[in-house]
Amino acid sequence: MKKGIYGILKANFLISNDAFKNWRFIVFCTFLAIVMIAFSHSAERKVHSIAKLNNEVRELRSEFVEKRSELMKLKMESTLTAKMSNRGVKPSETPPYKIKIKITED
Repeated sequence: MKKGIYGILKANFLISNDAFKNWRFIVFCTFLAIVMIAFSHSAERKVHSIAKLNNEVRELRSEFVEKRSELMKLKMESTLTAKMSNRGVKPSETPPYKIKIKITED
């Protein structure tokens, strides 16, 4: 047991006769770790981008709702009447009536 622990602490597995197998495995594990770190950074970038776009969508949606309510207020008859009274245009006092045309066959 002591020799195993001392061997690991002294890194005998890296300098022994069959160390080439160990080095290949260590390089392979290092490569996998680097690839994993790169992919996690890429995923984090995408998550931040998605969060930023979601915030932008919320802001645009609230702006849309605000502009739609402003438009509804501008389209109201009372608002139109107030704006057009400055130009001298007033709503009619008499209600509109239908014009009926009778077509007679000869």
